[in-house]
Amino acid sequence: MLNRKFTTFNSRTNHSRDVVRHNYKKNTRKFMNLFFKMSFNIFLKGSFLLVSLFIFSSTTLAQTFSVGNSSVVFYDSIRNRNIATEIYYPADNAGQNEPVSVGAFPVLVFGHGFLMAWDSYQNFWTEIVPNGYVICFPTTEMGITPDHQQFGEDLKFLATQMQNETQDSTSLFFNSLAPETGLIGHSMGGGASFLAAENNSNIHALINFAAAETTPSAISAASGITVPSLIFSGDDDCVAPPIDHQNIMYDSLYSNCKTQVKIINGGHCYFADENAACSFGESFCNGSLNITRPEQQAVTNDLLNLWLDYSLKGNQNAFTVFNDSLQTSNRINYLQNCNIVGLPHLDNSVELDVFPNPVIEKLNLFIPIEHINGILTIYNLVGQQVYQSLIINTTNQLDISGYPNGTYFIVYNKGSIIQYNKIIKIDR
Repeated sequence: MLNRKFTTFNSRTNHSRDVVRHNYKKNTRKFMNLFFKMSFNIFLKGSFLLVSLFIFSSTTLAQTFSVGNSSVVFYDSIRNRNIATEIYYPADNAGQNEPVSVGAFPVLVFGHGFLMAWDSYQNFWTEIVPNGYVICFPTTEMGITPDHQQFGEDLKFLATQMQNETQDSTSLFFNSLAPETGLIGHSMGGGASFLAAENNSNIHALINFAAAETTPSAISAASGITVPSLIFSGDDDCVAPPIDHQNIMYDSLYSNCKTQVKIINGGHCYFADENAACSFGESFCNGSLNITRPEQQAVTNDLLNLWLDYSLKGNQNAFTVFNDSLQTSNRINYLQNCNIVGLPHLDNSVELDVFPNPVIEKLNLFIPIEHINGILTIYNLVGQQVYQSLIINTTNQLDISGYPNGTYFIVYNKGSIIQYNKIIKIDR
């Protein structure tokens, strides 16, 4: 049980990536802990190291996909309504209607903001799709008088329709979609995602950004939502202030695992790419923000990728890292109430006792007797597993003389406890 808590960090000026942790003394154990955490946050961004995608996995390297696009008009016979949709999906080659890559990919249905279109959210599809997700953007209700109820129904319809597509041999998405489906949205679309998620057994996760109250009420709909939910807010959002919108939505959610992330100095429109209508509206109540658009989106993406991997791909270790990032980031405040059992726990208080470090040939490893009979895994800096063994003794020696020089991560897993350390292999 993760207790409901509100954590506030005093630093409100540093909006760079968590790489700032390098200011700690390099040779202390505290630095090694922080370096490891930093690696998770930085390498998720697709840099060549990719440690965070592998450090808790004994499987093969994660694949990065190109982005395909398809424009489809679906027909909802119940409402006699056409729903034009832009779909972005994992492909071997980027482009229009390129074949979908081999796999079964979770689906996200994304609701746009008021007077905004799908193309204001390229930042999301370029970030998420390469990690193995399909994103669908209905292009309905983009006018000056949107119907929130119908928009919510559009999101709900697409969540079901995409599961029909994967069973249709004539569809581009035949046999390509996983059953796991999430609803996602920004501003008005965030509120509409609540309407679509209410009492909806076909979805598995809810994510929204600066969600705004709708008619009918998104706040009221929240009480009928039980799936894992992640709400992003901007501290300085004057269009849909958290106190009047997302805070109440969060409190009203009936989900067994819900998190609200408040980005320090974050605004309303910066969750999306530049949009004239959104920026014009926000300029009347907040002429300038003490954060840049890339900074706000970087904070968002760091946490979003981890949470999606947990909620839609079943990666419980990603949830462990997600929570570790919540607790250590100086860029956010957060609320969380999760009743999830059986999740691995990264024990930050206990490092593996390994020596010498740096090591030339023989690495000694000491495990307290109460912790033996666990699995020791060694990963290199590109996340490849180079060693794995059951540890049955308290004192162990590993011959790594044949390993290339460089940095390695050691992870020891016993039950629900994960301990770690970093070693450096050198020549004489």
